[in-house]
Amino acid sequence: MHKLDKKAANVPIEASTFDQDVDLKRYSDRLEEHSYIDDLAEINAADTEQMLKVGVDTREKDRIGTFIQKDSSVLHCKTKQDGVEVMGITHAIKKYDWLENYLWKGVDPDTDKYTRQAKLKPTEGYFIRVLPGVKTAYPIQSCLYIAKEDSAQNVHNIVIAEEGSELHIITGCATAPHVVSGLHVGVSEFYIKRGAKLTFTMIHNWGKEVAVRPRTVAYVEEDGVLVSNYISLKHVRTLQMYPTTYLNGKGAVARFNSVLVAPTGSRLDIGSRIVLNAPETRAEIISRAITTGGVIIARGSLAGKYPGVKAHLECKGLILSDGLIHAIPELEGHVAGVEMSHEAAVGKIAREEIEYLMARGLDEEAAISTIVRGFLNVDIEGLPPSLKKELDIAIAESEKDMF
Repeated sequence: MHKLDKKAANVPIEASTFDQDVDLKRYSDRLEEHSYIDDLAEINAADTEQMLKVGVDTREKDRIGTFIQKDSSVLHCKTKQDGVEVMGITHAIKKYDWLENYLWKGVDPDTDKYTRQAKLKPTEGYFIRVLPGVKTAYPIQSCLYIAKEDSAQNVHNIVIAEEGSELHIITGCATAPHVVSGLHVGVSEFYIKRGAKLTFTMIHNWGKEVAVRPRTVAYVEEDGVLVSNYISLKHVRTLQMYPTTYLNGKGAVARFNSVLVAPTGSRLDIGSRIVLNAPETRAEIISRAITTGGVIIARGSLAGKYPGVKAHLECKGLILSDGLIHAIPELEGHVAGVEMSHEAAVGKIAREEIEYLMARGLDEEAAISTIVRGFLNVDIEGLPPSLKKELDIAIAESEKDMF
């Protein structure tokens, strides 16, 4: 990890920085309807390219299944492995009476106006379930895609990893190339049962004036593991998310990683909270954030409610041009014997590091680019080699925008 010059962190914080309210009335809830596609090769080239940018490969290379929602329609849905279910949430509710025991149990529909809208004006979402003891060699991929300008997509997702199972989900959220403005509200509820492991990787690539409001809650039972990776490298007008995970079983583990870039005009209010409710639970929150003129509020909260739990929170922010990074780490120790720590640093690239690389033959721009690439290349657990390669390409593309 390179050094940060903390002198650059003295950026005044304006009250308006935290004002991210969205006028729901400006977005239409009459989304386009699209016909189901059996063959992913039928998806047009422009949409295919946008989906690939968020890790969704229509060739399904190294994927065990695919769910694609375009506007309000399930465009494609299938799985290639026994023991893994994927379908639209509407179909799942009709198929399984017991799903009522999970639906809206983690997220209260009255949490805020966004969750209320998802409850009152739903536009589909996905249901993914891996059966007990089933372990997958490759990820299943899902894509939530907006193709109509100024529309509101309100999805509700349910993920269940049954006892002893193991699954990796890659979710890509994106807009069509012509879409500039829109609203995406995503309510997601995750249930990781005893001894199960879920790796969930979300990649966002929105239009410049899109507002995004994910609302997520996860429950992890005894010896369960949740690894959550979040990546946002492109312009988005406003993004606000604060997923909460409850480690309710002995030995449960949660690890959250995020990689963020905020260009001028973007406001990202992103964080996560992990509540350690049981013995021998472990948690880690790691964040890397770069502003090239936008605003990033990086929140992180760990709550230790049982003796002997261990947790760590780390936020590193890099300011490449005028912008704001506000790191808000929080630790809550509710009982004696908890072990929790945090580390936060915000600044600019140290001049001596640039000079060090220049002395070894790089020009200044190449030196800065090398440092930025190293800063963003966090070792994210659970990424398959194919997606790691795609992420490296996305980071390289982001560098072009930065400089």
